[in-house]
Amino acid sequence: MQRRDILSLMGISVAGMVLWAGTVTGAEAARSTGRPNLVLIMADDMGFSDIGCYGSEIKTPNLDKLAGDGVRFRRFYNGARCCPSRASLLTGLYAHQAGMGGMEPDRKVPGYRGNINKQCVTIAEAMKTNGYATYMSGKWHLTRHARAWEPEEPKFNWPRQRGFDRFYGIIGGADDYFAPRGLVRDNTSIGQEAKDDPGYYFTDAVSDSAVGYINDHCKNSPDKPFFAYVAYTAPHWKLMALKRDIAKYKGRYDEGWDVLRKERHERMITMGIIDKKWPLSPRDERVLPWKDATASAVGGKVEEALKITGVSLQSEMARKMEVYAAMIDNMDQGIGRLVKALKKNGQLENTLILFLSDNGGCDEWGTYGFGWNRMKKNKALAGMRETSISYGPAWAHVSNTPFRWYKLYVHEGGISTPLIAHWPARIKDKGAFRDQVGHIMDVMPTFIDAAGGKYPTDYDGNKIHPMEGVSLLPAFEGKDLKRKAPIFWEHIGNRAVRDGKWKLVSLRGAPDDWELYDIEADRTEMSNLADAHPELVARMAAAWHAWSQRCNVVPRQ
Repeated sequence: MQRRDILSLMGISVAGMVLWAGTVTGAEAARSTGRPNLVLIMADDMGFSDIGCYGSEIKTPNLDKLAGDGVRFRRFYNGARCCPSRASLLTGLYAHQAGMGGMEPDRKVPGYRGNINKQCVTIAEAMKTNGYATYMSGKWHLTRHARAWEPEEPKFNWPRQRGFDRFYGIIGGADDYFAPRGLVRDNTSIGQEAKDDPGYYFTDAVSDSAVGYINDHCKNSPDKPFFAYVAYTAPHWKLMALKRDIAKYKGRYDEGWDVLRKERHERMITMGIIDKKWPLSPRDERVLPWKDATASAVGGKVEEALKITGVSLQSEMARKMEVYAAMIDNMDQGIGRLVKALKKNGQLENTLILFLSDNGGCDEWGTYGFGWNRMKKNKALAGMRETSISYGPAWAHVSNTPFRWYKLYVHEGGISTPLIAHWPARIKDKGAFRDQVGHIMDVMPTFIDAAGGKYPTDYDGNKIHPMEGVSLLPAFEGKDLKRKAPIFWEHIGNRAVRDGKWKLVSLRGAPDDWELYDIEADRTEMSNLADAHPELVARMAAAWHAWSQRCNVVPRQ
C-alpha cells in the first residue's frame, strides 16, 4: 500500500502533512530539554465525528496533522455541557466540587453556585505557582457575572482574576461571531471594537490573539515556559461563518443526514476509530428521513419561513450544515496558524498540545434547529449576520455518529469527545490510537505531571480540594492509567458511572430507571443489560450515590 493510501485511511490529508513540516531548529532542540509549554485547545458543541481524523468529511488538515504526529484517544469523555466541562477541565476536579455542576444560575447549594469557587485552583493559577506564564483567548463561561458591557459587573471570577496574565474573548457562553457584545480584553469591555470592524470574525480573532500571545512571549520571555488556553466558541450556535469558508462546502450536504451519517460510520470503521461490531444507533425519532423532509411535512413556523424565503427545507438544512462545517474549518485554519507560530519560534518540539470538545453535538432547540422567525423576518441565508440559527438534532445526530443523545445528556453522544495529544519531544508512537479511558478532569494532573510541577494544597488562604483526575502521560507511551475509582457524571439530573467495561446511566426524570451497558461490546448503547445484572446495577448505583454525597451533587429532576 502506498503512503498516500495509508495516510488516507488514518484520516490524515496529504496536504495537511506538509503544512508545517520541516527539520527541528537548533533553538527547538535546546528547548526540548526544558519544561514543556502547554497548549490546551477546546472546541465548543462539536461532536465526536466532526473532524477529519475522527471520520468527518469536514476539512481539518491541521488537526489531522497533529493527530498524525501524536496520538488519538478513542475513549475520552467530557462533562456533557459547557460550564461543567470547563470547570472540570480547568480544575482537575468534578465540576460540582468546583461549584459548577450546573450552568450560570445560583441554586444556593455548594455544587451549583454558578461560579467556580475558592476551594479549587485553575490550571492557570497552578501553573503560575510553578513558574509559567499564562494566556487565554476565547470563551470563559465559569461565572454568572458575564455582562461585560455593564461597568459595575463583578469581575472576581474573570480569567485575569483566576490566574491568566492575559485574556481576550467573551466571559459568557455564546455571542455574535461578527460583533460580540460581550468581548473583553483583559478586564476591559471592547465590544464596540468588533462592531466597528466590518471584517471582524470571532473565531479568527481567538486564533490570532493566541498567536499574538505566543509571539510576544517568545520575544520577551524566551526562557520561560507558558500555558495557553484557546477556548473556541466554534461551532456553538449562533451558526455563523465567513462566505469563503461556507463556499467550500456548497452541495456537500445535499444528500442529507441519512447518507452523511452512514458515510461517517463506514469511514470511522475503516479508520479504526470505532469497532465494526457496534451498530449505528438509529436516527432520532423526531427527525424525518431526508427524502421525506419537506416544509409541508414539518409545518408550523418552519413552513411559514420557507414560504417567505422561497427555499425548500432540504436546501435550508443543507445550508445549515455547510455553515457548521465552515465554522470548524475556520477553527482548524486558526489552529494551523498557532502551530506555525510555535514552529517559527522554535517551540513546537517541546510543546504539549491537547485538543478536545466540551460536549457532544447540540440538539438545541427544535427538531430542525431554531432561527426560523429571524430567517422569515430578514429573508437571509443561514449563517449570515442577520440570522441566529442552530442545526438541531437533525444534524447533531450526524455530529455524534455513531452514538445517541446529545449535549447535556450523559449517554455516549453527550459526553464522548475526540482527544488529540501532540508532543514531539515525548510522544514517539506517531499516529497511534489510545484506548485508555480518560476524562476531562485528567488535563490538570497531566499538565502538572508534564511540567514536573506541584499542585497546591492551599491557595490564596483557601484549602484546595485534591485533584480527582489522573495524569495521561502514561497513556502517551501506551501504558495503563493509574485510576483507582470509577468515573461519574451528573448534569441536570442525567447521571452515569463508568467502571471498567460497564456503564450505568439514567435520564433526567427517571432516577430509578438505570440502564446498564457493556461499553466494550456495545458502545452505542443499544442493548440494555440492567435486567440481566441486577446485582451489578445495585452496586454501581450505590457507588454513584456515595460519590454524589462526597462531591456536592444534588440532581435536579
